[in-house]
Amino acid sequence: MVPILGCSVLTIATGFERAWFWTNLLKRESQVVNEVLDAARRDLDEAAAIAARADDTPVGRFLLAPLRLKNPSPETFRLALENAGDKEFVKMRRGDKVLETIVAVAPLLGLLGTVTGLIATFNNLNIGSGGGTDTSAAASGIGEALITTAAGMVVAIMALLVFRVMVTFQGQQMDYFSEAGNELELIYRQFWYEPALSAFDNRSDPPRSTPLAAERY
Repeated sequence: MVPILGCSVLTIATGFERAWFWTNLLKRESQVVNEVLDAARRDLDEAAAIAARADDTPVGRFLLAPLRLKNPSPETFRLALENAGDKEFVKMRRGDKVLETIVAVAPLLGLLGTVTGLIATFNNLNIGSGGGTDTSAAASGIGEALITTAAGMVVAIMALLVFRVMVTFQGQQMDYFSEAGNELELIYRQFWYEPALSAFDNRSDPPRSTPLAAERY
């Protein structure tokens, strides 16, 4: 029972830690994304400053990655988004392996406890000794042995529920990050990169008055 109890404590601790993580993430991300996207239409430096102030959130770090670059190409801009997104998704998946392990191991620990309990129960029976068999003691021992199986299954179910909730949040965040990143890249192309490129094509020298060519940082 001690290993199963340890698995239950680890499941509860992981669940609380992940609940705290997702609560802090979800309560601010919409505000951060809206502010960064609105500012990006006016000034990339302002958008970068807003994202930098929210660098304690995953979405803030995600949006800041391309905005801190100086005059990147669209390909470099997207690469920075993808790299930052991969790093944040790794953090979001923290605890998954622990829960997966508990889901697989807890029932086996319960079954092991049951088997060892049954072995001890049958060893204590006086079968064949001529003194009769205490069926009530045998039934009590078997019942106690089966408790470990039930406990292992309960812990596994708890861990599985927590794991599935986390996977659901992760999938939603991947979609949200992809949507926000695409919107930011589109703003960068439409408001900054393409106008500067068009102005550069119309003049033989690099445009110094366009937002793209302006000195940043």
